[in-house]
Amino acid sequence: MNATISGGPAFAHVHVDLEAGEQVTAESGAMQSMSADLDLKAHFNGGFFSALGKKLFGGESLLAASYVNNTAESRRVTLAQNVPGEIRAVQLSEGDTLCMQRGAWLASYGNVKVKTVWAGFVSWFVGEGLVKLQAVGAPGGGTVWYGAYGGIIEREVKGELYVDNGFLVAYEPGLKLKVALPGGLFASIFGGEGIVTKVVGEGRIWIQTRSITGLAAWLNPKFK
Repeated sequence: MNATISGGPAFAHVHVDLEAGEQVTAESGAMQSMSADLDLKAHFNGGFFSALGKKLFGGESLLAASYVNNTAESRRVTLAQNVPGEIRAVQLSEGDTLCMQRGAWLASYGNVKVKTVWAGFVSWFVGEGLVKLQAVGAPGGGTVWYGAYGGIIEREVKGELYVDNGFLVAYEPGLKLKVALPGGLFASIFGGEGIVTKVVGEGRIWIQTRSITGLAAWLNPKFK
């Protein structure tokens, strides 16, 4: 398998070239184009109950699509997310874990398990839902592609970092999420920030540069 990300950061898409016998699994509806002789299979996204959890709580589709190359030569499928923005790839070896906020997962290749895990009431309180997506490398490892609305900024956390709601895309599992006021009560409420996410610990996080919630709030008055 060979994959390249093009069109970024604003309109990123992934070209995945599959060799004979290889396959890639993607979010339902992510296919932009594919070689006509690739085989397409639809299935529950990790089994029925796992798929149902991802649909109800993780912001993912109930079904996933697998693109299988049963020919003797390399074939291409191109994948894209629903929103304009950047796409990143991460290699996961056995035991490696990446936590993603709901809706971030785009596709995976190789031996990678994507599941929903309990995120806690803190995550729900800041608008990120009761569960989070967790990609875990199994024996042999593999690749995960995830996307965001806008660009993606990587930050190293050593201690504490405030992230406004709707901007956190992914983070390493050793970090903890808490609820916080970025200033005093008066400043937080009347300064327009309100309650935010406080990331605590040491590790890397990935933040998107735009917020879907912010876009919706900006657009709604214009349709009245």
